[in-house]
Amino acid sequence: MHRIAEAYLAARPKSQALWARAQTLLGGGVGHDLRHHTPLPLYISHGRGGRKWDVDGHEYIDFLLGNGALLLGHADPEIGEAVAAALARGTHFGSDHELQMEWAEWVCRLLPCAERVRFVNSGTEATALALRLARAYTGRSKVLRFEGHFHGWHDEVVHGFAPPFEADGSLGVPAKVREQVVMLPDGDLERVASCLASDGEVAGMILEPSGASWGRVPIERAFLAGLRELADRHGVLLIFDEVVTGFRFAPGGAQQFYGVTPDLACLAKVLAGGMPGGAVAGRAEILDLFRFTGDPQHDRHRRVVHLGTFNASPLSAAAGTAALRRIATGEPTARANALAAQLRQRWDQVLEAQGIAGYVYGEASTFHVYFETDRHRVRAAGKRAALVTRDARRLKGMPSELVAQYQQQLRFRGVDVMSSTGGVLSAAHTETDVQQATEAFEAAVKALCEDGLVLCLD
Repeated sequence: MHRIAEAYLAARPKSQALWARAQTLLGGGVGHDLRHHTPLPLYISHGRGGRKWDVDGHEYIDFLLGNGALLLGHADPEIGEAVAAALARGTHFGSDHELQMEWAEWVCRLLPCAERVRFVNSGTEATALALRLARAYTGRSKVLRFEGHFHGWHDEVVHGFAPPFEADGSLGVPAKVREQVVMLPDGDLERVASCLASDGEVAGMILEPSGASWGRVPIERAFLAGLRELADRHGVLLIFDEVVTGFRFAPGGAQQFYGVTPDLACLAKVLAGGMPGGAVAGRAEILDLFRFTGDPQHDRHRRVVHLGTFNASPLSAAAGTAALRRIATGEPTARANALAAQLRQRWDQVLEAQGIAGYVYGEASTFHVYFETDRHRVRAAGKRAALVTRDARRLKGMPSELVAQYQQQLRFRGVDVMSSTGGVLSAAHTETDVQQATEAFEAAVKALCEDGLVLCLD
């Protein structure tokens, strides 16, 4: 592996120089924890369609796509024109504007749960606001969430998404914050039912409807439907974190894809067409908690407070409106989904042909790769089908060295992924991208096998 690292570094002198500067300027050296790669971060100069180029001129088939935001690919001309037109009128007003209404109309038109919308600036802001709404609406204090599911980096949810799930998520978070959060493994409706029956302080249940980390740990539709029934029975709000799945799994998000409607949905990424932006959408009576009445007592003490300088900024609204108008046709989502299905099939065939103990899976326009590294489990399995698991600790607990080297091998060969071993596709990708990415994946897996990082079935 050291030869790959040496060659990778030697071919990226400008990136090395930027990495040296970053370490003297940026806290932690990067702007997002997932941008910290071995042996150095990517520094991108531009993107087009399903590909991007780094500052040293290297081309990548991009399955990161702005952390999943770019369903239409990089530098989409229609989105660019919409942003340019908005830019000519002003970058920011600090006031509401017509584009905000048009953006909200598209959200309400597409999402089954959306009767009202409140815009924010990110997915983390969206989940924080949704939890505040749930507590205000029910008058209860606790939130039920599930092991492995990711809901952003704010204090209440920064723990529990990475194994060991019971560990603290970050320095600087008071222990008392977790007193108002109940965490259970997903997939077990009986445990959820027991929790809700015994604890009358649960205001809402929040989860990724795809399963943890945009489907890395899949869940079944029956679990979502069961949660809907339990939420209604116990007067608890069901909150779907659709930051990744919103408008990607279907034009109406995972709630349309699975046919289960939540009370609230948290949105970001695809919502804003590649610009910063997020939202909470849901039932009108819940979002009416923001309403001003003119009564000073009510407006100060009996409503949900929410501010934000750049909420629904004109540029984000323009990009989001242009993106959702296209997505409403169904064509971009269908194309991305079909290409992802093709990629999953081809990459799984690579693992099968090489006898690797692992498999490829995913829904809609996502893909994930699981490598089984437990020798006892591999010997007991005998065949790849027996390795399939829904165990979050396994699926999210692959050795860090394996994941780092997998990503490095792919980037060396011109393929970038989103996080861990998975990624997302866009409507701008092509069958050529899938074929070339498959060739890179095959070479990467062979290298991992030669170095003993992945196992083969007997």
